[in-house]
Amino acid sequence: YPVGILGNNGVLFSECAHKAAQFIQLCNQSRTPLIYLHNITGFMVGTKYERGGIIKHGSSMINAVANSTVPQFSVIIGGSYGAGNYAMCGRGYDPHFIWTWPNSKVAVMGGEQAAGVLAIVQEEAARRRGLEPDPNAIKMVQMMTQQKFDDESTAYYGTARLWDDGIIDPCDTRRVLSIGLSVAHNVDFVSNGSPPYGVFRL
Repeated sequence: YPVGILGNNGVLFSECAHKAAQFIQLCNQSRTPLIYLHNITGFMVGTKYERGGIIKHGSSMINAVANSTVPQFSVIIGGSYGAGNYAMCGRGYDPHFIWTWPNSKVAVMGGEQAAGVLAIVQEEAARRRGLEPDPNAIKMVQMMTQQKFDDESTAYYGTARLWDDGIIDPCDTRRVLSIGLSVAHNVDFVSNGSPPYGVFRL
């Protein structure tokens, strides 16, 4: 079966998101199913990247994913974090199938990053109350937070809650995708011509 494949290995930049949005639209025009291979930490952040259009191009990509009418399949092969999970057709965008590799992780952010953010919040809260932050208490909360995030972002935790369609052996990825594509090709997946994308910001 002909397919369009979107893959990444790290953070999404503005030009990547812009290219992906156009690619998704082209695949919809040619009625070509899409396969997303997740290994993403999220969208690039920072003033420089916001000025460069990351919000505009990122939202264009998410718009294209959300309104795509061809079959979409997601395979989480590494991490899938934050808004990057949505951009790569995570569970929230109802792909036809979503599979995970045993080593994969899905979360709002990584455990270490979450623990770091929480430490900053606690330190600032203590200073606002006129207190000196307690390093031992903060360290304890950091360890507990990181452990919780790490435990609850594993493929096994997610699949036990039916957040995906199963954990697959990486060696079986091609076979599992071909079965999914075969299932998808049993119906006409473009109902009325062009997808209802709405308005893209240029």
